[in-house]
Amino acid sequence: MADTPADELPFIAPCRELSPSAPLRWLALGWRDLCAAPATSLAYGSGIVLLSAVVTAIGLRFGTSWTLLVMLSGFVFVAPVLGIAFYSISAALGRGEAPSVLKAAAAGHRHLADSLVYSLILLVICLLWLRAGSAVQIFFPDAVPAARIDLVIFFGVGSAIGSLFALATFAASAFSLPMLVDRRTDAVTAVVTSINAVLRNRGAMAVWATIIVVAVLLGFATGLLGLAVTMPLIGHATWHAYREAIDASAWPTQE
Repeated sequence: MADTPADELPFIAPCRELSPSAPLRWLALGWRDLCAAPATSLAYGSGIVLLSAVVTAIGLRFGTSWTLLVMLSGFVFVAPVLGIAFYSISAALGRGEAPSVLKAAAAGHRHLADSLVYSLILLVICLLWLRAGSAVQIFFPDAVPAARIDLVIFFGVGSAIGSLFALATFAASAFSLPMLVDRRTDAVTAVVTSINAVLRNRGAMAVWATIIVVAVLLGFATGLLGLAVTMPLIGHATWHAYREAIDASAWPTQE
């Protein structure tokens, strides 16, 4: 099919209506991809564990336990970029090809420019979140032991601020990076498409966000080792979420 001229492409890709149970289907498809390419997926998952361990070591060496908590919380801002390899693996499986670490790395290299721009945006958001997280310490009660109501206020303020940053990042990244991997489009179109799809499917995306949070918490609860499995699983599932939610057929494919 001939490529559609750029000036005739829509500003955003249409989104489909999703049922609240759709994320469970994405998770099952993601598990299928993980089982189909375990070596490649777990290799990248292990890389995420190593990166997380380095961040933890830096936080403990040069900061406090609070700094470490904020840095690990910022994981949500960089995880979407780390998922590009998993999107590429799932795309290859969908085409009937055998994925490999080298092929996934090559796909990441092809999207390096878009990834750098997107990473820069996420870095700015993450730095703002780190600053906001540090500022929240002023709400920490001075009394020892602290009154329960003071602790509730402290954690309530911190959670509210963090949620705003996380929700903005989630809406912008839910489908944008898979779309950039799949189609020859620009970052602005992909991000606006993602935000539109999230806002139009609040029920399904609330379930999906909850699943992602649980997966990350499980990874942290196992001393980061669980991220080697949970991150590939979420990455593969995200690819299927994009394929089901977004109709990007107007744009030419990357392959």
